[in-house]
Amino acid sequence: MADSLPSLAFLGAGSMGGAILHGVVASGIEVEGGITATNRTADKAASLAELDGVKAIALEEQPSGNTDAAAAARVILVGVKPHMVPDLLREIAAVLRPNAIVVSLAAGVTLDTFAGALGESVRTIRSMPNTPSTVGKGVTGLAAGPAASDDDLAIVRRLFELVGAVVEVPEEQIDALSTISGSGPAYVFLLIEELTKAAIGKGFSEADARLMAEQTFIGATALLEASDEEPSELRRRVTSPKGTTERAVAVLQDAHLDQVFAEATDAALARAKELAAGS
Repeated sequence: MADSLPSLAFLGAGSMGGAILHGVVASGIEVEGGITATNRTADKAASLAELDGVKAIALEEQPSGNTDAAAAARVILVGVKPHMVPDLLREIAAVLRPNAIVVSLAAGVTLDTFAGALGESVRTIRSMPNTPSTVGKGVTGLAAGPAASDDDLAIVRRLFELVGAVVEVPEEQIDALSTISGSGPAYVFLLIEELTKAAIGKGFSEADARLMAEQTFIGATALLEASDEEPSELRRRVTSPKGTTERAVAVLQDAHLDQVFAEATDAALARAKELAAGS
């Protein structure tokens, strides 16, 4: 695995772009040519400038900041809000290096949109990170545009591996991926909420209920991460025959939990298609 990255530009280092930027800095990886980050305000730029090796640009002070940053970088991460992406792409198109890799962090913006603004020959990669990337435990889906090479994809994969795991998919699977890993943290938080409510209903204080529910999820996922076993096998080890856990799991299975998750992710996918169609 490469122990360095080429020069990086984060255009719009908001919550997700900022998380990836922080992950790059925290990893200590060498970034040949440095890191530039742009934001609208001087206050935000000042906080990014405190990061080691980061040149931060406030667009309110340097209106040409996005083109300056894009011209100086090999990998350009586009982290502005989705509706702002086409204008930004047209702004930077003329200054991109011949070997530049443009990476989308914007939900719902297709590679066709990037090609339309930048030209078919520009190397583009669409990413779909999730919020645990902010603590280095993310899952990012990557879909490469037609002009991106295997080496280009490897560079971008290395970048996102600094904040978690990476799954490479064709673009038509990006929306489906988002219903699992993108929306998935919300499903987990909902399960923790409901287990906490169940504990409160059995007489525990809110503080103790939260501790039990939250730490049980944290501990179970840590155990899964440390084990070579499948989740189903770990579940079986907790589920003694004719015991209390077996009775509880039977209730959950009788509630058709498998069908509920299938329907929930199907609903998310349907909404993604509606949003893509502009409705």
